[in-house]
Amino acid sequence: MALIVQKYGGTSVADVDRIKIVANKVKNEIEKGNQVVVILSAMSGVTNSLVKFCNDITTFYDNREYDAVVATGEQVTIGLLAIALQNMGIKARSYAGWQVPIITDNAFGKARIKEIKPDNLLKSLENGEVPIIAGFQGIEIESGRVATLGRGGSDTSAVAVAAAINADCCDIFTDVEGVYTTDPRIVKVAKKLEKITFEEILEMASLGAKVLQTRSVELAMKYKVKLRVLSSFVDAPGTLICSEDEIVEKEVISGITYNKDEAKFTLVNIDDVPGVSANIFKVMSNAGINVDMIVQSVSSGTKTNMTFTVPDSEFEKAKKAIEANKDLLNYESFLFDRKVVKVSIVGIGMKSHSGVAETMFRALAEKNINIMAISTSEIKISVLIADEYTELALRVLHTAFGLDKEISEKE
Repeated sequence: MALIVQKYGGTSVADVDRIKIVANKVKNEIEKGNQVVVILSAMSGVTNSLVKFCNDITTFYDNREYDAVVATGEQVTIGLLAIALQNMGIKARSYAGWQVPIITDNAFGKARIKEIKPDNLLKSLENGEVPIIAGFQGIEIESGRVATLGRGGSDTSAVAVAAAINADCCDIFTDVEGVYTTDPRIVKVAKKLEKITFEEILEMASLGAKVLQTRSVELAMKYKVKLRVLSSFVDAPGTLICSEDEIVEKEVISGITYNKDEAKFTLVNIDDVPGVSANIFKVMSNAGINVDMIVQSVSSGTKTNMTFTVPDSEFEKAKKAIEANKDLLNYESFLFDRKVVKVSIVGIGMKSHSGVAETMFRALAEKNINIMAISTSEIKISVLIADEYTELALRVLHTAFGLDKEISEKE
């Protein structure tokens, strides 16, 4: 008998018919003799509607009340799934985050899980029930208020619960069949990966891949949770996310990602003296803005240019911060470009292979794709390019690194 945590995303519980399908999947595991704990997201589109309700009143809301609103979506799906399972003769019970309890810090709207007390869940399992837990939420103990974990937080809920109850595996069900070498909607010859390392999926998630939330991968890696990504729409094996030593043949490049939530700023003719860079990024830090790619041009006399990227979703905030600190930063002018995209290659095999950067840059150059900025880590290289070249860049790099799958004549 195995103890399995299953998480279903918004598209998997989009309507009552989909919820019935999820109930059948849970029933199949029960009939195999396994114990199942289920984590659910809200129905597809519901959280967006709830967020819009808040924004229609004001964008300067109390995050505690915002959480009270957006946490309601999951309560609908957990109740409906419990009813569906009970209708099949399976004992089931729904749990809001505070009923588990999943204890968080007080960063409402983007809270982090501090602790999960598993006694209620373990007792429920002992009683032969299927505990069905609202993902994306917990409780901040001091205030006794619901706190949400940020977008994609149900993934984190699932992994954290799996770690807390020492589950044998954590299955993340979504609308794709697993982790692909790149976005299969753009590159038709993208391959589904049988296995990928925690480090690689962590980089891919942070670089724009929408498969898993970054914090969920961090937790899985820390607590050695066996993690799988599967489709709730088709019966396929999915992708296993595991440690590096579980993968015998390590590809140089495992995946190619892109992120369009990028905006580029260039501060023109700033002083080329110590402390200026610190001032620039202190201004960004004080505004709560994460800076990503950074390029400083060659000095021209006593002046230089500084280019950096921020999330495009924080463009206006960054622009205002730069303008408000013109005297401190002492720039002649500043330029910005919101029509950019970050394209990244990721692979654990990069640690032991040379020539990866050359292959990437040459493949882009042959298609006259200009690189505006570059950043690297041990297992990834990211470049900033004009967003009009996104699809071309993905296809070219996918081919350059030998990731294209073979297509039959029928396909």
